Amino acid sequence: MSPRTCKLLIPLLVALLLPAAASAVTATAPDSTATALQQAVNGHWRSPANRARDQYRHPVETLQFFGIKPDMTVVELSPGGGWYTEIVAPFLYAHGHLIEAAPATSAKFSAKLKADPAVYGHIAKIVPFAPPYQVNLGADNSADMVLTFRNTHDWLNHSPATLDAVFQAAFHVLKPGGVFGVTEHRAKPFADAVDSAKALHRLPEDYMIALALKTGFRVAGVSEINANPADPEDVNVHRLPPDLAGPDDEHAKMKAIGESDRMTLRFVKP
Repeated sequence: MSPRTCKLLIPLLVALLLPAAASAVTATAPDSTATALQQAVNGHWRSPANRARDQYRHPVETLQFFGIKPDMTVVELSPGGGWYTEIVAPFLYAHGHLIEAAPATSAKFSAKLKADPAVYGHIAKIVPFAPPYQVNLGADNSADMVLTFRNTHDWLNHSPATLDAVFQAAFHVLKPGGVFGVTEHRAKPFADAVDSAKALHRLPEDYMIALALKTGFRVAGVSEINANPADPEDVNVHRLPPDLAGPDDEHAKMKAIGESDRMTLRFVKP
């Protein structure tokens, strides 16, 4: 069986083993939610460079798949430069609460939020988050959703225990029925997770699902929204767009592939 076939079988196996959880994926967000998300994606505050990545990151479809609603309390883990913050913050501005879990040293991110209060002025708070030293995301059972985008390999690169601690922190802060939404660069099926994280900045999907189940989550959905079949999954993701960190003579080939193949997983706290 080819690795690609194995990868396609993983969502099917999850659906067969956990039919009640998988059936939740059929529910779609109301049209009003999709419209509000699209308005945020179209926001004038987003740079052309960030907009150019929409074709690979599919923000509207991804957030709908996770089940985001405008009145939720949402925790975003390690927001980096704030690519998703630019969308989630205005979406939650009027009725929800966005909590950013970010390193205390992220002065650039803090400055970004302060620079545009019309977009970011209702962010509830920034909690210090630097696994494994700071992982507490807030009071138990206080959030409706926790989101992480392409971060889990970094925590595993520190240690498996660090990634475990992040999953535990997400589990504890979520209310019963709360969603942990994860996207991550995908490795070949059943690859060694530690090795692939270090060498390629990728994780195998089966490893992520197994860790979520061990933590106590149910698998509520496995999506191919952010899949890229052109990605061979054996290339360090930083050699692909947008970084193109490899030698100049491979840039054309990497651009033809596009951004990395990504898993999109929806876990629910029982």
